Amino acid sequence: MVTSPIQLDRSEGKGLAAGTLGLWGSTVIGLASTAPVYSLVATLGFVVLAVGGQAPIAFVLAFIPMLFIAFAYRELNNEIPDCGTTFTWGTKAFGPWVGWLGGWGVAVAGMVVLANLAQIAGIYFWSLFGDGSLAENVPLVTATGVVFIATMTWVSWRGVEIGERIQNVLLGIQYLALAIFVVAALWQFFDGSAPNPTPFDWEWLNPLAFTDWSAFTEAVLLALFIYWGWDTCLALNEETKDPKRIPGLAALLTCVLLLFTYVTVTIAAMMYAGLGDSGSGLGNEANADDFFLAVKDGLLGPFGWVLVVAVLISAISSTQTTILPTARGTLAMAAYRALPRRFLTVHPAYRTPSFSTIVMGIVASIYYIGMTLISDNILQDSILSLGLAIAFYYAITGYACVWYYRRELFASARSFVFRGLLPLLGALMLTYAFVQSAIDMYDVDYGYTVLFGIGGTFVIGVGALAFGVLLMFLWFAFPASRPFFRGESLNRATPVLVPDDPGETARSVDSGV
Repeated sequence: MVTSPIQLDRSEGKGLAAGTLGLWGSTVIGLASTAPVYSLVATLGFVVLAVGGQAPIAFVLAFIPMLFIAFAYRELNNEIPDCGTTFTWGTKAFGPWVGWLGGWGVAVAGMVVLANLAQIAGIYFWSLFGDGSLAENVPLVTATGVVFIATMTWVSWRGVEIGERIQNVLLGIQYLALAIFVVAALWQFFDGSAPNPTPFDWEWLNPLAFTDWSAFTEAVLLALFIYWGWDTCLALNEETKDPKRIPGLAALLTCVLLLFTYVTVTIAAMMYAGLGDSGSGLGNEANADDFFLAVKDGLLGPFGWVLVVAVLISAISSTQTTILPTARGTLAMAAYRALPRRFLTVHPAYRTPSFSTIVMGIVASIYYIGMTLISDNILQDSILSLGLAIAFYYAITGYACVWYYRRELFASARSFVFRGLLPLLGALMLTYAFVQSAIDMYDVDYGYTVLFGIGGTFVIGVGALAFGVLLMFLWFAFPASRPFFRGESLNRATPVLVPDDPGETARSVDSGV
């Protein structure tokens, strides 16, 4: 179907389907974006290897900067419910250069994680057939991953409402599988049939029990990754029924639900398998890549495939929701002349950023195929570097909140706490996480590759962000970019392109106006 750009004015915003999502839908999409089952699979074992029995408190401590930044998102969204999120807020607070790089950070994180999710989905899909050897066929897995990206790109292009319906089902399956895991693990602990029943210990939740600072920081940095994705709620703010209230509330609710999920599953896993370095123990390095695969047969017997399906569903689900914020971020950048106007194309019927969505799917597929052809190790290192982009744009958002509201911070205690203190603390924590991660990644022993004599993860992570600087200057060379870089199309004083009355816009769309 041919699409065409929509001429924008503030009354209709950017042409998106305003008033589509409620609190439940926003929260579901936020949870799905984090891929809770896959996130646990990818990090639980490594966190235990780093800090042993302090894994639960590591997840709690990693939650703190996420919560503080979620407050920054909420406060900024209350006044500026723009789908450009970090890009728009960073530009209003610090100007076009910082705002552009913040938008690039969102795009980089989305592109890299899509490649990872596609690979995981392909591996887990083929592991369900025969003896699982098909999951080791790289061309087959890669082709399958690309199909999943294409399918979820189509879902995102087709409309946020159909995406929400699909996510309700997929997220329900994930949480059902996690509930089965927790119940089965605790059941076997209490009846004594667990491989290494380990009684719950309150020291697992003692933040003062860490004995190694380096291991502590490694665990918290690993745990940060599993919370990433809740900000998708805010990227869909212009498509939410109450764009100033619901997205921020959904983001906070998502963070709290994730904290409860991760701590509960971690404690259940530790009580079931223990912390030993052999067999199904969480301290066994052989299980670190995928603890669920290591215990599925012993835990669920002939129904062990349930956990495999859960990871598959989690990866597929997050593939779709990861496309959403990046597509809307580039739409906003185009609306304010920070990208070519072609990215402003909105589907006239589905009211989705059609061109941006399709470009996102194509770029992610090319990146995934390219990295796989060059080296699977480079692909893995690009995934390990993901934390740099996440910490980068989350920190920009925290600082933007403090600076944007700097003249109002002392107007009330609430303003000081939620617009100043907590966002600043969150931003400082993430800045530290960024610097510490970069230092660790510089080491040649970090990750799977060595490039230019230093850690390949550092080169890829920092290089991806630096490439954004190059692209920014390239766009600056085009005359069409002048209104943005001169601060004319978007600055602190200019009204953003969001509907004055989202409900009225939604009614107009429904009636075909």
